[in-house]
Amino acid sequence: MRTCFSRLSVSGSIVGLVTVVMGSAAALAQNSNNAAAAAVASTMILFVVGVGLVGYVYVALALQTIAQKTATPNGWLAWIPIVNIILMLSIAKKPMWWFLLFLVPLANIVVAIIVWMGIAEARGKPNWWGILTIVPVVNLIVPGYLAWAD
Repeated sequence: MRTCFSRLSVSGSIVGLVTVVMGSAAALAQNSNNAAAAAVASTMILFVVGVGLVGYVYVALALQTIAQKTATPNGWLAWIPIVNIILMLSIAKKPMWWFLLFLVPLANIVVAIIVWMGIAEARGKPNWWGILTIVPVVNLIVPGYLAWAD
């Protein structure tokens, strides 16, 4: 059951959140065998998956719009998980072998910041917008700003 929800998630943090919610929901349902516990557990799971899907659609739309505005071909790659990294590298004009750096823990954080800085420059914005992707709430605004701001 965990693998089903991990495939639907947007990022590693959503996968972790779904795992925690599922674990607590399963514990709640096992400790008290009633329908209310199962309903609460199901609602928690559906809420987390729903938030993850909304976040995924938002980022995919933003990346596709950025690709269109920078005249980068294959903007539809924004909708395919993991492959959208290749689109981001194309927009930022970085080498494709950097994809491997996204697989290295801790290095992927630094590479993601550099790539978002390149995306900001491709959109004609200051490159410090890429650094803002490490700020927890602001990182939700950055893709939208880079996509839809003039």
